[in-house]
Amino acid sequence: MNTQHNSNLRQFSTLLLAAVMGSALTFGTYKAFEPKQSVLQVEHLDNTPTLQARYDGVPAGVTDFTAAAEKGMPSVVHIKSTQLSQQPTANQQNVPDPFRQFFGDDFFNQRGRSQGPQVGTGSGVIITADGYIVTNNHVVEGADDIEVGLSDNHTYKAEVIGTDPSTDLALIKIKAENLTPTVFANSDDVKVGEWVLAIGNPFNLNSTVTAGIVSAKARNINILHDQSAIESFIQTDAAVNPGNSGGALMNLNGSLIGINTAIASPTGAFAGYSFAVPTNIVRKVVEDLMQYGVVQRGYLGVMIRSLDNQIANDKGIKLTEGVYVDSLTASSAAAKAGVKAGDVIVKVDGHVIKTSSELQAAIGTRRPGDKVNLTVNRAGNEMDMAVELKNREGNTDVVKKDKSSIMNALGVELETLPASDLKKLGLDHGVRVNKLLPGKLRSETDMQEGFIITSVAGKKITKPEDLAEALADRSGGVMLEGVYPNYPKRTFYYAFGM
Repeated sequence: MNTQHNSNLRQFSTLLLAAVMGSALTFGTYKAFEPKQSVLQVEHLDNTPTLQARYDGVPAGVTDFTAAAEKGMPSVVHIKSTQLSQQPTANQQNVPDPFRQFFGDDFFNQRGRSQGPQVGTGSGVIITADGYIVTNNHVVEGADDIEVGLSDNHTYKAEVIGTDPSTDLALIKIKAENLTPTVFANSDDVKVGEWVLAIGNPFNLNSTVTAGIVSAKARNINILHDQSAIESFIQTDAAVNPGNSGGALMNLNGSLIGINTAIASPTGAFAGYSFAVPTNIVRKVVEDLMQYGVVQRGYLGVMIRSLDNQIANDKGIKLTEGVYVDSLTASSAAAKAGVKAGDVIVKVDGHVIKTSSELQAAIGTRRPGDKVNLTVNRAGNEMDMAVELKNREGNTDVVKKDKSSIMNALGVELETLPASDLKKLGLDHGVRVNKLLPGKLRSETDMQEGFIITSVAGKKITKPEDLAEALADRSGGVMLEGVYPNYPKRTFYYAFGM
């Protein structure tokens, strides 16, 4: 019996030693391969009815996600974006560092080589029953062909209605009816710690649902390299991976609270946190794109910094929260209302503002001409100021599509023809298509380089600027006509949508 006891003791000791060694080996391996730092990456494609509702009728503590998933999945689509091979464009040659960190230089260099179409995937969210869909700008940017797959496996071709790089949002449309649009929740009501669902198509896994909580709000991660960038992300720990970009972040009612846009990761795959554009910003952007074709953005005209203890000590301010006004542009909306450099903005329309990203989000949902009430702290005293927001030109007019954005959307480089060339062709006006880039003309027509555009929508085209001016206020179908040098006596017609 003693021998049996000693044998059992030896076996137990052997098992204990193995367990300790295994644990040490696991810990040592982890430390050896532990990432040195976390790098913020844009989660990019590898390649309205509204209802302000949140948790209505959902008891606290309930974590059954089935109802929210069933409600949300039919509104989330799978987007396949195809870009034909081409020489690198200016946008590809100057890709922001976060994009290069995610894909590497070789990815962008290969896109300019003649190696066939480049295909990537992402997600989108249906916002109207007749086919309007919101997604990320980086999902559809530069695409020659966009295909949308619904949750019931029906597929449609899509056209880009408008984009807003400053929020990384885009509006596309498919020709379909009786779709299931999402319901917008008020993202201002979202609370840190509440449960949320991310719905999208990671790694081409259609209609994938993951869950997490809201980790933070109004997060600025400096990922959007646009002069007017607005970053006030909802941060969550719901798993988001390549292919989720443009997909839905939803509450337990199955209502939309954000569009998934970025992840924090040292590898390019999910490593703990993801970021979504709040729906209050999304709703404003898509409504503007629907109505005007371009985002109408109101500006205060101030240079700002989030107030912290160091700035407060340097400036002699007895506050540690709010937005410090460094300076104001000449004749700005804020200056006209009485705001001065050194003021601390602490509220907008009665809502407390603690950081510059919160102020950007509050103003980013307004248009030129809108009036907001700023509460500023000046030398310890609070005062209210009524501000009428202006556009970037310093007035309250509706901003129209600028010429460069129209030409970028068309994807065309034009040149004025010399009078001698026109005479040989028997023409008295026209511009030549020097180069076709990703855009409407290449994706929606069979136009070839060298084509001479003579008129658009019945208006004569004598110089490149005429084309942009003729299309500035157009929407819907457009007819373009012209000739090819080898067939000067035959008129060709091309139709596309604006």
